[in-house]
Amino acid sequence: MTAQIQYADVEVGTELPAASFPVTRATLVRYAGASGDFNPIHWNEKFAKEVGLPDVIAHGMFTMAEAIRVVTDWVGDPGAVVEYGVRFTKPVVVPNDDQGALIEVTAKVAQKLDDNRVRVDLTAMSAGQKVLGMSRAVVRLA
Repeated sequence: MTAQIQYADVEVGTELPAASFPVTRATLVRYAGASGDFNPIHWNEKFAKEVGLPDVIAHGMFTMAEAIRVVTDWVGDPGAVVEYGVRFTKPVVVPNDDQGALIEVTAKVAQKLDDNRVRVDLTAMSAGQKVLGMSRAVVRLA
């Protein structure tokens, strides 16, 4: 599979389609099983509060993975992402209700690089707070 977006068609400032990703406690349990990360801060409300968190929080790597989906959905090929990094700034707090939390992600092309690559800057928000800082991906386009 190759990127479906053409380098020549992209300009600095191009906005990618935004997306929202719901997160429930059930989502976190499934992710824990897939990742092997069973830290109780991700599923045990009592434990999370005892260590100073407001409630159960989403795994950082889960949050990071949800955010990059905006880029992979846009480019059409997950393999086109050649670099990706973030700083974790705030946790995604996941209450124990049917609604859970929402991770809202926007992204735009910040720089055109050589070799048909672009840098995409992402913004990930949850409950009105930025949950990822310095969130950047380098993507190789067609």
